[in-house]
Formats: sequence, structure tokens, C-alpha cells
Amino acid sequence: MSWVAALAELERAGEPGVLVTILSARGSAPRETGCKMVVAAAHLSGTIGGGRLEHAATAIARAMLTGEGGPVTRDFPLGPALGQCCGGHVSLLFEPVRPPAWEVALFGAGHVGRAVATLLGTLECRLAWIDARADAFPPGAGARVRADPVAEVALLAPGASVIVMTHDHQLDYDLVAACLRRGDFAFVGLIGSETKRARFTSRLLRDGIDAAALVCPIGLPGIGGKLPAEIAVAVAAQMMQIRPRPRISQNPVTASGCGVKRRACP
Repeated sequence: MSWVAALAELERAGEPGVLVTILSARGSAPRETGCKMVVAAAHLSGTIGGGRLEHAATAIARAMLTGEGGPVTRDFPLGPALGQCCGGHVSLLFEPVRPPAWEVALFGAGHVGRAVATLLGTLECRLAWIDARADAFPPGAGARVRADPVAEVALLAPGASVIVMTHDHQLDYDLVAACLRRGDFAFVGLIGSETKRARFTSRLLRDGIDAAALVCPIGLPGIGGKLPAEIAVAVAAQMMQIRPRPRISQNPVTASGCGVKRRACP
């Protein structure tokens, strides 16, 4: 598998990885400048030459998987530092590739749903776009066609934001009920009016479900407008208000234990 395909597979799976690239190779080295490998928690894709160099690079990369730091470079004098017989010198670039912490699930691929998905697709969120109708999605949308969209609720990550705007009133209710029963989402929003919210709240209470967390209508107040694009702007703005903020790492990864000197990333 190529490194491009390996990164794409990690993105689809929502798994972090580290792209390791040979920035320079001087003297006798196992691989040439530009070679890459992708390091994930349980597997590797590609190679930078094997041996102790690759073993040390894999250990450094896997230590970065659980951190939040940015790209770093490491210098490897292969003879004195790693005991490799080739005796050259290699510089490696380690680039963490992490799935966005901001996950949004959008149920519905109608006119408004398509407008919302288009806008959210330009932001740094991990979007799960779900509908039962295969012909509702534009070509190449990367959406999930599911015969039972409600079953997808159980598969979403805790802390995700959920937007419900399907073509079916009963399906809207079933999705909202499933989300509120879980109780661990950052946001549960339903397209509709105050009247729709009142009706749903009444049904939810009869079904023994606390409706306090339900947001309906959705969209940042004050933007206004009824066109799909206008609604999408309001919804995206509301999502941006509640998205998780990245933390700045206070403990950058070091190359302790392998005699490697750290230098600033170019």
C-alpha cells in the first residue's frame, strides 16, 4: 500500500498516524532521500530501510500518536547512535496526522442537508453524512447510505455533535430519541420550528426521555433566511461555537534512549 493510500485508510478509520520521511541521507544509508513510511498504532506501511533505524523511528512515531505536538525532525548518525554497519547519517521528519477531534453527524441529504454538508466539508471536522436514500447524495460525496439510519447513532463517538434534518418526520423523532437516550453527545439539533420542538418534547416525555438537551430550531440566532445556503451558514456557525478547541502540548516528544539530537523543524 502506498503512503498516500495508507493515510487515506487511517482517515477513513478515524485513527491517528505519523508520516515519517527521510529528509536527507548522507554517506552509506539504507534508503534514499524522500522515502516514506506511515506508522500507526498496530501496523506500518512502507519502509525507510528496516533495521535499527526503522525500529527507532517507529518507537518515536508511536510515542507521538497520543500527544498533540506538531512535526519534528530527528538526526540519526547510524554508526555511533544506532550501531548500524552502514555508518551514514540520516535526518527524518515526523509528521503526526490526527483525525479531527470535532466530529459531526448529519442525518439527512435533502436540499438543506446538502448545503450543510457542503459547508461543513470545508471545515476541520470529521463529518458523518447519513441517509437511507442512495440517490439523495451528490456523486463522490463520501456519505453513508444506511437502510436503518437510527442504528448509526450507536456507532457515533461520545461528544459528537448531531444534526437531524431528514425527509421523514417519524425518522427525525426516532433519531432524536436515540440520541437523547445515549446522553453523551455535545449537541443534538433538530431542524424545525418552535411548534415542532413542542410536539417532539411532548412525545419524548411520554416515552420517558428527557428532552432538555434538544436544540430546535437550529442555527445561530440572528443570521436569518430560509434558503438552504442561509440555513447552512447559520448551522455551521452554531457548530463552530461548540466545537472542541485544540490544546497546546506542553510535553513535546524527545528522542531519549537512542542518542538522537533534536533540532527545530524547518
